Formats: sequence, C-alpha cells, structure tokens
Amino acid sequence: MVQYSRLLNVQARKVARYAVDVQQRQFHASCAAASKVALSKFDQNVYLPYEKLQKNLEVVKKRLGRPLTLSEKVLYSHLDDPANQDIQRGVSYLRLRPDRVAMQDATAQMAMLQFISSGLKKVAVPSTIHCDHLIEAQIGGEKDLARAKDINAEVYKFLSTAGAKYGVGFWKPGSGIIHQIILENYAFPGLLMIGTDSHTPNGGGLGGLCIGVGGADAVDVMANIPWELKCPNVIGVHLTGKISGWTSPKDVILKVADILTVKGGTGAIVEYMGKGVDSISCTGMATICNMGAEIGATTSVFPFNKRMADYLASTGRSAIAAEAGKYQTSVLTADSGAKYDQVIEINLDKLEPHINGPFTPDLAHPISKLGENAKKNGYPMDIRVGLIGSCTNSSYEDMGRCASIAKNAMKHGLKSKIPFNVTPGSEQIRATIERDGIAKTFKDFGGTVLANACGPCIGQWDRKDVKKGEKNTIVTSYNRNFTGRNDANPATHCFVTSPELVTALSIAGTLNFNPLTDELTGSDGKKFKLDSPYGDELPQKGFDPGMDTYEAPPSDGSSVKVDVDPKSQRLQLLEPFDVWNGKDMFEMTVLIKVKGKCTTDHISAAGPWLKYRGHLDNISNNMFIGATNIENNEMNKIKNQVTGEWAGVPDVARFYKAKGINWVAVGDENYGEGSSREHAALEPRHLGGRAIITKSFARIHETNLKKQGLLPLTFANPADYDKVQPHSKISILGLNNFAPGKQLDCEIKTDGKVDKIKLNHSFNEQQIEWFKAGSALNRMKQIAANK
Repeated sequence: MVQYSRLLNVQARKVARYAVDVQQRQFHASCAAASKVALSKFDQNVYLPYEKLQKNLEVVKKRLGRPLTLSEKVLYSHLDDPANQDIQRGVSYLRLRPDRVAMQDATAQMAMLQFISSGLKKVAVPSTIHCDHLIEAQIGGEKDLARAKDINAEVYKFLSTAGAKYGVGFWKPGSGIIHQIILENYAFPGLLMIGTDSHTPNGGGLGGLCIGVGGADAVDVMANIPWELKCPNVIGVHLTGKISGWTSPKDVILKVADILTVKGGTGAIVEYMGKGVDSISCTGMATICNMGAEIGATTSVFPFNKRMADYLASTGRSAIAAEAGKYQTSVLTADSGAKYDQVIEINLDKLEPHINGPFTPDLAHPISKLGENAKKNGYPMDIRVGLIGSCTNSSYEDMGRCASIAKNAMKHGLKSKIPFNVTPGSEQIRATIERDGIAKTFKDFGGTVLANACGPCIGQWDRKDVKKGEKNTIVTSYNRNFTGRNDANPATHCFVTSPELVTALSIAGTLNFNPLTDELTGSDGKKFKLDSPYGDELPQKGFDPGMDTYEAPPSDGSSVKVDVDPKSQRLQLLEPFDVWNGKDMFEMTVLIKVKGKCTTDHISAAGPWLKYRGHLDNISNNMFIGATNIENNEMNKIKNQVTGEWAGVPDVARFYKAKGINWVAVGDENYGEGSSREHAALEPRHLGGRAIITKSFARIHETNLKKQGLLPLTFANPADYDKVQPHSKISILGLNNFAPGKQLDCEIKTDGKVDKIKLNHSFNEQQIEWFKAGSALNRMKQIAANK
C-alpha cells in the first residue's frame, strides 16, 4: 500500500443526519433524527444520516486502529454491523445499508418486475425511477419526446403505477438523464447510493459513493436486505496544479483511463485528492466520477469542498451544505496518513486536452498527436457528426463553454461544418440554457437540441447520414465508445473527448486540427485562432427548473393497480428459474467461445432492443449477437453441435434449451465490462446456460450472473482458455463441496481427449445459497417463507 498525507483546502458547510420514517416507509428505524435536515425536497420525512455515520465510524476506527481514506469512511460508516463486520480490502464481503436506490427506465422494468415477484408491499429506502433511456433521437427534442411517449406508453404506465404502488418516485419522460437528476436533487456528501446504471458514480462529484449495480441488487436494498459488496481497494489520484484554458475536467479522467486501462480500476474505488481538486467545478468532478465506470472502478469520489457547497446552494440545498460542513473532518475528508493501494500523480498545469478512441475509452491521444495518430492508424479523418451533452458532460458550465466557442467561430463567419447535436442532461439544464440564450447560440451555430435523455450516447439514435458498414468518424463528449455503441454501425469510429474539443473539431470538420495551435480561415479569408473557452460555473440568475416532471408516490399505494397484459410484447411477468438439482454438471455443450472484447453491449445489445427490457423472452433474441465467435471470426453465427448447421446464437441456444441440453459460454479478459444491464445475465440463464467461464470478469456483471443462479468461473490458468474448442464438452465437478475459496474441478473433453483443469470463483457462502436456490430472488422467497 502507498501511504499518503492528505492536503485539502476544503471549505464547506454541511452536516447530515439521516433518520428513517418508520411509519410511512419503514426506512432504517435505527436512524433517530437529531439534526433534521431532509434528504431532499422530495424526501421531507427522511433525514441526513451524518450522526449515525459518525457513530459507526467511531466503532470501525477503534477496531481497525488506522487512518481511513475518504471512501473507506463513507463506505464503512454504512455497514450493517460495524462492530462485527470483517473488513479486509479486496477480501471481505461487506454488508451495507445504502441511503437510496435510483433506477433508469430500461433497467427499472426488470427491477420492478423482480420486486413485484418478491411479494413485498413497499420499498424500504427512498427510491426513484427515471425515464431517460427510451427516447430515440430523430428530429429534435419536442418531436422526439412526443414520439417516445406514444410508442412507450405501456412501459411508462407500468413504471408509473408500479412506482405509485410500491412507494417509488417517478421522473417522467423529458425530466432528464438519471445521473443529472440525482446530482441536482438527491446526491450529497457522504451518501451511499446504488443505481441500476453503470454511470451511477456520477454522484461522486458531490462527495457520495454512488455505485452501479444490477436490478437484483436494487431489489435487495428496496427489500431492506443488507447489500453486499466485496471490500474495494482504494486508488488515490493526487491532483496538483490548476485546470485552465482548453484543458477540462474530462481530460483528467481520459488521462486516468490511459494510465489504468479499461480494467485497471476493477475492484477499487478511485479517490481524488490534492490542491488541484479545488480548481475543478462540482459538475466537473461529476464528469470525472461518471467516466470512472470506463476503467472498471467500483465508483469514484471527491472530498467535500467549497465548489460542492456552491453547487448545493445553487440547486436549493444550502441546508445540506451547512450540515456537511459540520462533519467535514470526521466523515467527509480522508485522515492524514491514510493508505492507498496505488497513487497516481497528475499535474493539471501540464495536462494536455485528450481525445480517446476509437472503439475503446482507454486509447488516449493528446490533442497535439491526434492528427498524426489518426493518419498512422488509418482512421477516417473527416468527422461526420459532433455530439455534446449526455450524463457525462451536459452541465451549465459545459454548455456555456461550448457556446463561447460557437460564438467565437460565428464572429468570423463560421459555423459547425457537420451536424452538431446537443443533449441537455435535464429539464432544468434545458430550461436554463434556453432562458440564457445558450440554446439559441447552438441553433445559430447549426446545432440541433435533442430531448433531455440519453439518446445517441446509448444507441438511441436514428442515424441517417451513413449506411451500416460505412467507415466514418464521429466525436462525442460521451463516456463510452465500444463498437456499434452509438449508431449500431460497427464501422463507426467514435472518439470520446471534452465538449469543448467536440465543438472545436466540429468547426474544423477533421481530426487533423488542434485548436490550441492551429488556425482557421474565416469567411473573410483571414486566419484566426479560436479563443480559449469560457463559461460560468453556475448560472448567474440561478437555475430555471422548467416544467414539473416529478410524480411523487401516494402515502398509501395499496389500491393502485399494476397491470401486465399477458399478450404484451414489451412486458412479461417473471417465472422463477429452476433450482439446482444437487448434481455436478456433466458434458455441457459450448454455446459460443467468444474472441476478444465482450462487453454487456456484445452480450445484450441496446439501441432498438431497449424496447424489450421488460420482456425477458423477447429480449433474449439479442443474446450474444454482437460477440465474435472464435470459430469463424463472425458475429451471431455459430454451429449447432447437434445438427451441424450454422445459425444465430439465440436460435441455437433455444434449440439446446428445447432439447434439455445445458450449455456454457467461454470468454476472454474483463468479460462483461460496460453497462450494468442484468439482461446480459438474465438472458443466458433464461435460454439454458449454466456457467460462464472466462479469463476474468468485470465486477458488476460477475455479481449479476451470481444473482441469476449462473456460475461465473475463471480459468485458474488463463492459458486453459486455449484448450476449449467450440465442439468441446465441459464438465464442472465438485459442486456438492462448493465452498468459498475452494477451486472447482473441470474436465474439457475434445475429440476423445480429456483435459483436467481447475476453475476459480469468488462466491461467498451467501452467494452459494443463491446458486443452490436457482437465483438470489428464489433465495429471498425461501428465507421469507421460513420466517
């Protein structure tokens, strides 16, 4: 471990005391409210938990007898049993009590379907649903939103009524992106929140530990069951210097991604520190934390400081800022001498603007090298579309800085050379930039303001300017750029960068442009350089909330009816998965051996498939269709090992299921990186899968597989991946003695030859019970039946 003393000039004012309204919602009754500052304006009967957090910390610190990092303080103060919980970084499984749950509409469908099947009457912690994923970008904000409300009416009604019945707040379509709504309304320093979206860590910009999970984890927390997380390691990022000029907060995380790669943060919380922190706005810190998901980090966090206090005040939460200030040292700042597992040093004075990609968010290019690298690698030089906004970069500051660049260009007679799309992060941001003339600047610049939703960032983009398979380049201020992510075109080269660089590159129309050094030619024929961008951190007139898009649940929703039409193609009530039969798994068929990167996008594609997120059988028709089959280097074409015919992956899986043939899938490194979507675990289970065997797993996906009763296993010797052939038969032995830390035996039978290998797993005792019961949900029901 690395020992690091914390130097933080952090001025703030904030204390939190989170109590629980036992009568109304049964929220953790042990939190008696002393300092009654409401959790949010929507949770007036639930209070900030600082007093309890501080008491829990005193117990933990006495036990551990060592200084704690900020992330350890926030995490350990939320332990269900701080006096007895085993705490070892990278080893122990912590049982935690999160303060709230947030769900976006695509994942909320399955989460609420699972909650309904649990038989519980009401959620046990403050929870919200956010309608942001199902709005497709086509024409512009108003028309796209109206179309989405029409075609998704059935789903929105289900989510609205389910929220009302079970006590979950409902943010209507048009409200904005879940992470921006959380930052504006719910996040606070010291918060522990889980969200059913991989970019939930965005809330770390306000000093909270906000962690992406699958829907089954959300069900646990909503059901008042302690949430389980493997005790993370802690990576420190020490920032010195000051951000200025063209360098932006986005460049910090692009540089960190360059250093750590897409899996370098796995099993760790990334904690930012140092004097450089104070040069970053609160929303800039959120940008950095948001994209921490791209390095596999459990979450990311910044220490509470004046920039956060200013943002809280600007969003109507001065009382929260004042409360936090009272717990500044005890809870919301790392102890001097706290130990980190790794420390990264970044000097912001020397940090050059970056652009990362294509096809992976950790392939970094300093802007001074972009043109040269693009030519060398054969990337299409002409940029076809520029896109700014999304949950990662749609703050008022982001929009203002980009507008300053657009104004600068238009002063010289130039506009965007290419289609320029703007996605406001929330209704509040949209209304404020409309009021302050920023939206008009973008329109005059040639831009289109899209709906307050995820849109092209997650593949909800009806793109018309290129044909599928046509090689082209786009630049975005988004967070993720896997193959086909934005437009379902595997030939689209997507580069991720700051919104400022997207705007500048859209004016030039080429990757071979560096706004720090290169000149443009104005309409008068004169050369000029773009000025460094500038934008107010917070609106001088305050935020305009825009339209009221929140629907609070009634105090008693027992009479609310939640209907799911048995004939629906969008929604389907869940049937329990089968229970383990108590036997070893002999001679299972290999459905697919995946070659190379296999993200959750490859396993369960988004885009047009989002409409089936509430219908397990229908969405299972996208299982593995984006993964590359090692046998033929093709996608969605595998050999049926019974008939010898070639067919799509879901079709072959359904054939095996109908014949009662158990199957396994075999994957490479960091299998399941990317989105938190549990459909990538539900679909293999639904279609007859029993195990996924890989070289390594991404954290969220590994947990999702366990929750659905599958066996996520890793080769003890990664080279054993090569022993598996598409026509091999695989047996997993020793399941009657399945135990934490004990390897499982595996036999690979290929052409009469048998290779005996060992498989590792990370199951603990509780997770083994999930496997035996057939799923975590089945286990929940077993426990409830025995009470």
